[in-house]
Amino acid sequence: QVQLVESGGGTVQAGDSLKLSCAASGRTFSRFAMGWFRQTPGKEREFVAGISGSGTSTKYADSVKGRFTISRDNAKNTVYLQMNSLKPEDTANFYCAQSIYGAVLAVLPSTYNVWGQGTPVTVSS
Repeated sequence: QVQLVESGGGTVQAGDSLKLSCAASGRTFSRFAMGWFRQTPGKEREFVAGISGSGTSTKYADSVKGRFTISRDNAKNTVYLQMNSLKPEDTANFYCAQSIYGAVLAVLPSTYNVWGQGTPVTVSS
């Protein structure tokens, strides 16, 4: 059973940067697309970014395009989310997830079947 562990969250000022990491166990990491989602209390989990298993394709939510970058290192079984120019509205719990697909970059949480425990990001103004 694959397990995902996120790290790198914290509290920062608006305009600062943070880099989230998600380490995966198991030997099938490179076969599956990975995604980052975020959620705030009372709201549904929201797609942030996705990357294909090979790392050659990426997809972003409009709200983070140009500020966030998703990447992966398949040799280290790790996916990253570099977040620049953070805004207070980026405050949320961030989750990484493994897709049921290898190359398709889906945005629906239901198409991801393994989730990490989440890491909190707070951006103060």
